[in-house]
Amino acid sequence: MAMACYALIPAAGVGARMGGIQPKQYLSLLGHPLIHHAIAAFCAVSGIERVFVVLSPEDAFWDEHDWSSHSSRLAVLRCGGATRAASVANGLRAITGQVGASDWILVHDAARACIASPQIENLIARLEDDPVGGLLAVPVADTLKRAGEDDRVEATIPRTSLWQAQTPQMFRHGQLLHALEQSPDSVTDEASAIEALGFAPRLIAADMTNLKITYPADLQLAEWILRNRRI
Repeated sequence: MAMACYALIPAAGVGARMGGIQPKQYLSLLGHPLIHHAIAAFCAVSGIERVFVVLSPEDAFWDEHDWSSHSSRLAVLRCGGATRAASVANGLRAITGQVGASDWILVHDAARACIASPQIENLIARLEDDPVGGLLAVPVADTLKRAGEDDRVEATIPRTSLWQAQTPQMFRHGQLLHALEQSPDSVTDEASAIEALGFAPRLIAADMTNLKITYPADLQLAEWILRNRRI
């Protein structure tokens, strides 16, 4: 029997690399806060039971925006931690009484505002019977160089079999929480915590439109992607 699916979006960071005071997830993108676009994409997927957003306890920006269009599917958890991994783990603990240990949790970066509902639906369809879970990712297309001293090339890294990890990353609630509790806060994604337990998450091909907005110029690219997707 298929288990229920839930989304969890950690959004407790400050987005320091964007260079502003306002946290990145609240920057304006097509007239809405950046995180709105990811929330809307998940709420449009009928297979997602609920979307949990993990905020910092001190977050003063969330209530400045209107979330009423998604209020029936949206739940706010003010338990964010100092790192992404801590925020995800805290969020998983907070919803333990609301979801089953075998239910699927789709963890998504708030900064990936261009995620499309069909990408989410494809991930769920491909992984709903998988014994481990997996993540959206893109095969590496560029030649990779390892830098040495003075930023000179030390080696060229073969790109065969290399993938660039994206989100959502989809794993069972109980197993993911256990994995994060066993891993240091330095893990950069959920898949690496699952890998540390000895499991091999499945890679589901996506595309580069699901970019992570990290620098100011990325906002312009995200706007172009979203505008053209609607045409």
